[in-house]
Amino acid sequence: MKFVDEASIVVEAGKGGNGCMSFRREKFIEKGGPDGGDGGHGGSVWMEADENLNTLVDFRFVRQYRAESGQPGQGKDCTGKAGEDLIIKVPVGTSIIDEDTEEVLGDLTVGGQRIKVVQGGFRGLGNARFKSSVNQAPRQTTKGTPGESRNLRLELKVLADVGLLGLPNAGKSTFIRSISSAKPKVADYPFTTLVPNLGVVRVQQHRSFVVADIPGLIEGAAEGAGLGIRFLKHLARTRLLLHIVDMAPWDELTPPEAAEVIVSELGKFSQTLVGRERWLVLNKLDMVPDDERDERCQAVIDALDWQGPVFRISAINADGTQALCHAIMEWIEEQAEAEEQNPELVAAREQERLQVEREARQRIEALRRAHKEAGDSDFDDDDFDDDDYDIEVEYVR
Repeated sequence: MKFVDEASIVVEAGKGGNGCMSFRREKFIEKGGPDGGDGGHGGSVWMEADENLNTLVDFRFVRQYRAESGQPGQGKDCTGKAGEDLIIKVPVGTSIIDEDTEEVLGDLTVGGQRIKVVQGGFRGLGNARFKSSVNQAPRQTTKGTPGESRNLRLELKVLADVGLLGLPNAGKSTFIRSISSAKPKVADYPFTTLVPNLGVVRVQQHRSFVVADIPGLIEGAAEGAGLGIRFLKHLARTRLLLHIVDMAPWDELTPPEAAEVIVSELGKFSQTLVGRERWLVLNKLDMVPDDERDERCQAVIDALDWQGPVFRISAINADGTQALCHAIMEWIEEQAEAEEQNPELVAAREQERLQVEREARQRIEALRRAHKEAGDSDFDDDDFDDDDYDIEVEYVR
C-alpha cells in the first residue's frame, strides 16, 4: 500500500434551500393565506477517524468534496429536505489544518472521533413565516445562505511508541528487522529507507509496542537536505526516541561526530523535541575490535555529555536487542501507569506533542518562504510533501 502523509483538499458545505412564496388556493376557500414553506438546511462536512485506514493516498485523486445542498421550500407549508452531511473518513492520527490561515482545526487521534470542518448553509424562510395580523398576504421570502468552504491540509503522522533516529546506514532498518516481523529494505548505500517502516515488537504475550524506522538524517536535514525535513515531523507522535549510532562507520565521520550531527539537526527542527525522552543505542559493535569497544563507546558518551540510558547492541546478530526491548516495554508500561494515576500528565504530554507539531510546521513554512524569496527556480512548493513518492509502508506483527 502506498504511503502518503500529506494531502490538500477543498471542502464545501451545502447551500441552504430558498424559502417558497406560495398562497393557498382551494375551491370554496377564499383568501387562504400564505403557505410557502422554508427551505432545507445545507449539509455540513465532517472529518472522521477510521481505524481501518492507514494512508491518505485516496486524497491524491479526489481533492474536492461537497456536501448536499438543501432543497427549496414548497407550497402547503412543505419544508424542503435538508442536505445530507458529508463524512470524510481519514486515518487515525490525522491533523486537519486550514491552509489559508494555518489554523489547526482538529487532531483525530481516536477511532470514531469526528469534527465539523465546514458548516452547511442556513435555510431560507418561506412567506408563511412573515404573516401577521397587519401583513396577511406577505410576499417576503429569504434565500438560503451559502455553505462554508475551506482549503484544508491533511497531515498524517506515524503512530508509534518508539522512533529511531540516526544517520543513513546507522543500522536502523536492520534493528527493526531484528526485533519485529517488518522487513524494510537493507542495503550498503545511504537512503535505503525512503519512508517510515512500522513494526510491532512482541516482548511477551499481550505485551508489545510499535517502533517506527525514520529515514536517515544528514547534516542540513533541518534546512531541507536529504529526506529528513519530510519525516522529522513523524517523531511528534512517538513517546520514546532511540538515537542509534554506527560504531563502525563507512564514511569519514567518527561515531562522536555522527552522534552530534543528529542532536544538532533535531534541535534546529524542534527544541521541544530535543527534550523528549531519548536513549542512546550504540550499534554494530560486532565490527569493533574487543579492545577498542569501551574506548569508542565512552567517546560518544563524552561528546554528547550523555546522562541517559545507554545500550550496546549488534542489530545484525540480535546481540543486546532483547534486553533493549524489555527495557522499552517496562518504560512504556510505567508511563501508562503514571498517566492513569495522574490525568494532568496526559494533558501536559498532549500539549508537548502539539508544540512539537507547531514547531515542525513553522520550520517547513519558513523553508518554503526562504526558497521562494531566494528566487529558487528549481524550487517546487511540493518539495516538502510526500505525494510524489510511491513507496511502501511496513506495519507487520
